[in-house]
Amino acid sequence: MTMIWAGIDAGKTHHHCVAINEEGRRLLSRRVANDEPDLLELLTDVLALGETVAWGIDLADGGAALAIAVLVNHAQPVHYISGRAIHRASESYRGEGKTDARDAAVIADQVRIRRDLHPLRVGDETVTDLKILTGRRADLVADRTRTINRLRAQLSGIFPGLERALDLTNTGPLVLLTGYQTPAALRRVGRKRLETWLRNRKVLRADRLAETALDAAARQHTSLPGEKLTAQMVHTLAAEVLALNQQVTEVDKGIEARFRDHRDFAVITSMPGMGIILGAEFLAATGGDMTAFGTADRLAGFGGVAPVPRDSGKISGNLRRPRRYNRRLQRVFYISALFSIRHCDDSRRFYDRKRAEGKRHIQAVLALARRRVNVLWALLRDGRTYEPLPPTPLAA
Repeated sequence: MTMIWAGIDAGKTHHHCVAINEEGRRLLSRRVANDEPDLLELLTDVLALGETVAWGIDLADGGAALAIAVLVNHAQPVHYISGRAIHRASESYRGEGKTDARDAAVIADQVRIRRDLHPLRVGDETVTDLKILTGRRADLVADRTRTINRLRAQLSGIFPGLERALDLTNTGPLVLLTGYQTPAALRRVGRKRLETWLRNRKVLRADRLAETALDAAARQHTSLPGEKLTAQMVHTLAAEVLALNQQVTEVDKGIEARFRDHRDFAVITSMPGMGIILGAEFLAATGGDMTAFGTADRLAGFGGVAPVPRDSGKISGNLRRPRRYNRRLQRVFYISALFSIRHCDDSRRFYDRKRAEGKRHIQAVLALARRRVNVLWALLRDGRTYEPLPPTPLAA
């Protein structure tokens, strides 16, 4: 049986493909457009070189999505190798130049010699939708954080007392800033009228917010340079944050609706600390197919919660945090472990035991996250929901 290995250096508009044989000799090197007819022609030409082809690619989505779908739909095995791994591997090959053809050749050769690369598969529609929705949510949250930081910077330039007093992650203070931004404006409106204005806009605890704002206004009677223009910017930024909050809420509804359609919804959400958003992000990061990892240890390593050894010479038992892992998945494991400490007695006892052993807070949470990966893996494998262990009865 003739075996061929093909590597694709993916791009937005064009890809470069190199095919090699078992001796590493190049059989094909071609630049192709990121269009289905060109990709199908490339597939036909590569298949004509040998009976079996193993493909490698340096992107798992984005501009490579069409190429991956074409290959998978034609029953071709496709393996993912990260750009960082390609960069490191290229140092062991002759020459120092960097071209798309060279990178494609390195990808093909790495697929030929390595046995630990992840196979790529076309996920189901629910997981694909969750990837899109959770990605959109992450972008919106990042935009909201940047806008809040800009809002704080502008407000502190004209009214530092109010900036310190308000929590701009809440809706009420943002609504206040869409109407009043300066000490003089707040003093003119007065507490009672401001409270009524806030209540008409459905702000919770309008009396407390009005009191806080007027107390800050009473402590500043100096008008700062650029106050009028800055006040307009504060109004605009506050309105932008409110709009972003609304968009995040709408995306959250879409995430919940699609997540509930997944077969593992009940299993994942039964884990303490794993709610709708974190559960959806778990599926988006893993693809929802646990067989792609093989074991809970590989899933923990992929999620960055399994320490890796760093031994040398006579030094052994040295562990460190991994450098290569999925950061979104690590965030899911870490945040869900934090939440479980508050709401799950078993998690709390495990965390307290690790702290008593001398571990720092982050170390204890990561240790808990690692243990929870085993539990989640077993639940998904068996298709059952989480049930807390009953307390052990004391001996009479």
